[in-house]
Amino acid sequence: MAISVFDLFSVGIGPSSSHTVGPMRAAQQYVSMLRKNGVLGQVRGLGVDLYGSLAATGLGHGTFTAVLLGLEGYEPETILPTEVDRALARITESGTVRLGAELAADSGGAGGVELPFSVNDMVLRPLTVLERHTNGMRFTVFDEAGETLEQQTYFSVGGGFIVREGAEEAVLENLETTLAELPFAFTTGRELLAHCAENDMSIARVMLENELTLRPEDEVRAGLVHIWEVMEECKDAALTREGPLPGGLNVRRRAPEWHRKLSETDPDRNPIFWQEWVNLVAMAVNEENASGGRVVTAPTNGAAGIIPAVLFYATHYTPGAYEWTREERLRVVAEFLLAAGAVGVLYKEQASISGAEVGCQGEVGSASSMAAAGLAQILGGTPSQVENAAEIAMEHNLGLTCDPIGGLVQIPCIERNAIAASKAINAAKMALMGDGEHHVSLDEVIITMRETGKDMSDKYKETAMGGLAVNVVEC
Repeated sequence: MAISVFDLFSVGIGPSSSHTVGPMRAAQQYVSMLRKNGVLGQVRGLGVDLYGSLAATGLGHGTFTAVLLGLEGYEPETILPTEVDRALARITESGTVRLGAELAADSGGAGGVELPFSVNDMVLRPLTVLERHTNGMRFTVFDEAGETLEQQTYFSVGGGFIVREGAEEAVLENLETTLAELPFAFTTGRELLAHCAENDMSIARVMLENELTLRPEDEVRAGLVHIWEVMEECKDAALTREGPLPGGLNVRRRAPEWHRKLSETDPDRNPIFWQEWVNLVAMAVNEENASGGRVVTAPTNGAAGIIPAVLFYATHYTPGAYEWTREERLRVVAEFLLAAGAVGVLYKEQASISGAEVGCQGEVGSASSMAAAGLAQILGGTPSQVENAAEIAMEHNLGLTCDPIGGLVQIPCIERNAIAASKAINAAKMALMGDGEHHVSLDEVIITMRETGKDMSDKYKETAMGGLAVNVVEC
């Protein structure tokens, strides 16, 4: 299907879109399929195999517990952190999983199929990488005689997106059909700029016109406001949490203390402190993500703090921001997210946003590029300037590795979000100082990122096997 802005910005739980949101979504879709096919009631046994990066860093990334929640029928978009804690406590205490229970609850049906199953029953294959993607998972259910009823393999390909093995051709066919129905279909920056030039539209407007083929405009705008509100709620929640982050590294939360200091030092929001506030927002969102809180994949959880931080800058430090009415502020938010989403489409179509596939350049780099485009858009940039802003931001994130210490989305992820947010703001300002003409196109940088990811050693692609992950013994 065509990629929507709401595919790139979706609500889920931390700490990882590819390792938490994707696996939960895959498990939920699997049990939904069992129920649809009339197989669920016959299930008496369950097997879960995790491959590659999901097995290697799944413990720190919340993969194992996310799978359990998905098997019960929970969805990442709607489950709340309190529900996560309650469900996991019950599963741990009972040693059982209620297969499809939440699916049945939603329709007023029975309470699912209760099976003895826990994290310890999952089979981990960290050194086995399936052909389609390193983030592979296989679900199998058995009948009373031990015979296989249904087996499916899924891949979590970044940003919460999943692909079912054997469905690739159907997906591509569907994609072609849907793209043909879009008024301004594009998969490259060149095509996107051509639509802008031929129709005298901004990049945000082109994205909006395509969205209108999927849902009415009031739903699009309400959905974008909801995304922004969840981003704000995520930041605010982080400012109230104290103590170290979970996971065993004892990384202390800095957002609450930073917020207290900044509020005292800069009560009137003097523009000279813009970077300190941007740093705070980026780190607050990523601390909340590391805590397993409710976040927006933007376009991934590991990079979830960048776009909210740059959007905070856009709504607080751009000319006239404090005089905006609520309607004007919401219009700016929508323009920002639509332009950022259009650039996100280019990364999904031409490369990857998966750290396990191309390194952190695909997560933090893509988010920084998208944020730069969004900011350039609302600052009045032409389509060429917006494209240039996105290109500059990615060009200076090329080669970024993903080597999280302890397999946790904490070091260097949290600070990296703040650094990338500032890069995005600088990239937008640099692009707006020019006329949009530049030597290297966004498409060329995206392809370079993809090729760099292919050449990057697997040690540096979300495996916790290289770089900081092995050279920092104690934190």
